[in-house]
Amino acid sequence: MSSPTPNRPREKNSAPNLNAVTTIRSDGSRPFQFPSDAPGRFNTARIWVSVVLITIYIILPWVKIGGFPAVFLDVAQRRFHLFGFTLAAQDMWLMFFLITGLGFTLFFVTSMLGRIWCGWACPHSVFLDQVYRRIERWIDGDALARRKLDAALWDGNKIARRLLKHSLYLLVSAAIAHFFLAYFISLPELWRVMHASPLENWSMFAFMMIATGILYFNFAWFREQLCIVICPYGRLQSVLIDDNTMVIGYDKNRGEPRGKLGTTGAGDCVDCNRCVQVCPTGIDIRQGLQLECIGCSACIDACDDVMAKTKRPQGLIRYDSMAQLAGGKTRWLRPRTVIYGVLLCIGITVTLLNFSLVKPANFAVTRMVGTPYVVEPDQLRNLFMVRLVNKQSEPAKLRVELSGAVNVKQDGLEEAIEVPAMTEVVRALVVTQSRAQYNGTFNFELVLKDQAGTFEIRRKVQFLGPSAKLLKEDDLEKGIKR
Repeated sequence: MSSPTPNRPREKNSAPNLNAVTTIRSDGSRPFQFPSDAPGRFNTARIWVSVVLITIYIILPWVKIGGFPAVFLDVAQRRFHLFGFTLAAQDMWLMFFLITGLGFTLFFVTSMLGRIWCGWACPHSVFLDQVYRRIERWIDGDALARRKLDAALWDGNKIARRLLKHSLYLLVSAAIAHFFLAYFISLPELWRVMHASPLENWSMFAFMMIATGILYFNFAWFREQLCIVICPYGRLQSVLIDDNTMVIGYDKNRGEPRGKLGTTGAGDCVDCNRCVQVCPTGIDIRQGLQLECIGCSACIDACDDVMAKTKRPQGLIRYDSMAQLAGGKTRWLRPRTVIYGVLLCIGITVTLLNFSLVKPANFAVTRMVGTPYVVEPDQLRNLFMVRLVNKQSEPAKLRVELSGAVNVKQDGLEEAIEVPAMTEVVRALVVTQSRAQYNGTFNFELVLKDQAGTFEIRRKVQFLGPSAKLLKEDDLEKGIKR
């Protein structure tokens, strides 16, 4: 029996530089990253932030507000529940203001604090650093042990570790995907689907398989490539930030020239490369701000630890603006921050104003397909279809009244209609006016009210008919008195 063949030798990773992406070799292959641990104050803070964010992600489908989960995007029923607000399909225009408001928030925060979102709150960074990489460290060991294991021959130890690690990766990926699905079908329905045959809910089962596979592929292998290759936010930072934005930077004035301990004339940087070893994207922060930097602050903790051991002031790598790192001062008020701030305030104001106008019910009025109006010997008729939507978790009695119309008659919806919870009903409405009182097309309103009179919603409607002159001439020809 032949001896096992060693792994194919890999091209040695080149030192980080500004002319190429560190995580892509010259031949186009991708060197896997093994970032070292970087304990410190920022690492501890990020752990707590991640714990809070993951906890929120898990408990939101459990917490009920107004009878529904805090966030429940019920696509099947076309109802979207957001922290007590219930939006029907007709209210989806409000999402424009919510999304644009979030966009302006991201622009403003980025212009002030750089990529703090990426390093501290992005779901990709949170799950990768605080879940998947912790599993990896637990099974494979520290960075040196992981690197050795990756280069080792395939023996029983390596196979066992790989099977255990990737099995846990799959389980975690499936759990994340299941909780994500709960935001769309609710936890009770998710539990029911999980206990039913996959053939009964094949679309959901297929979604879970695909989502789990994508999550597993991303967190087990693709990792930092998502931030570098796919996510557009890293490329946007070049237009969102400037020299006064708070970023993670290296103090060249203090650190250069680099030199080992005891080197005459050397700066504070001892060129230990610890900042490179802990970087999840493999860059050297001492080369300046780069696209690959996600602002995770691992290099700050690593450098502060080295500075403490060498009895030198911490902060050689720190959160600061490029202007202040160069010896100047940070200007917080500048055109981009003012513009983004104003847009953010406008976005928040408009969003809150529009969400405050959301009612527990809604209705839509459409004209009957076919003849827009009917002319009879003694009257004119307009036919409408009225769709009543109850967005509440309990039945509601709704009624529709005419407003702003004179000498018209309402046929249909005269009495209040009980609409079951979270459903809609469609009723016909006929609006008539006698020929003698008709003077041409006019506008009026339909008003939706609940039985208690706690709200009302108005819709403008037009009563159509022939021109009054033509109708009068027709009456004269037929001898109809007006």
